[in-house]
Amino acid sequence: MAATVVVSEATGVTPDYDTVTSVRLNNADEHDPVLTNPCVIPSAGFNYSFWKHLFLSLSGTYTRINNVLFYTDGTSGFNLGTDGDVFIGIRDAGDNGCPDGSYEQSAGAGDSGYWMDDASNGHDYYKDQTAVPASAFDYTSAATLIIDSANYDNVEDRTDAVVIQAKIDTDATRGAQSAETAYISYDEI
Repeated sequence: MAATVVVSEATGVTPDYDTVTSVRLNNADEHDPVLTNPCVIPSAGFNYSFWKHLFLSLSGTYTRINNVLFYTDGTSGFNLGTDGDVFIGIRDAGDNGCPDGSYEQSAGAGDSGYWMDDASNGHDYYKDQTAVPASAFDYTSAATLIIDSANYDNVEDRTDAVVIQAKIDTDATRGAQSAETAYISYDEI
């Protein structure tokens, strides 16, 4: 038999874990890709979406899953402005994924989420790293980002999470952006 692997998102304080087939970066801590709470283009500086914790939920019968990697096609169809982009949390050393025990609910103020690298309100697992969040589109099938190298041996579990967030500049294009595909791959034996 094979493992059952689905992409899930963590939201809320506790958190809640929900299977997702698509994700919308918006201005709320919610997992449904709805059109409410859109990101707002700032008049000065930057605005941010709320960050998203995305991970693999593992179940079924399998021997081992490991080597969880993140990548994109390397080209963004989003127009988030001159210095806008979709960013991913990065660690100074080791795996870059956020473990379950380091989950932190996304939050914000006014028209913006808190930047995950903000010294005061950022994500505690990433904000004190020397490495700063990187463009998600820097990672391709030829240059993947290691999220979780741990071995999961025939257990129902969750891998470490990819943490992503949009940064919106003043010259971003209004309206819904084109859909993008990101990949989370893994090895199974």
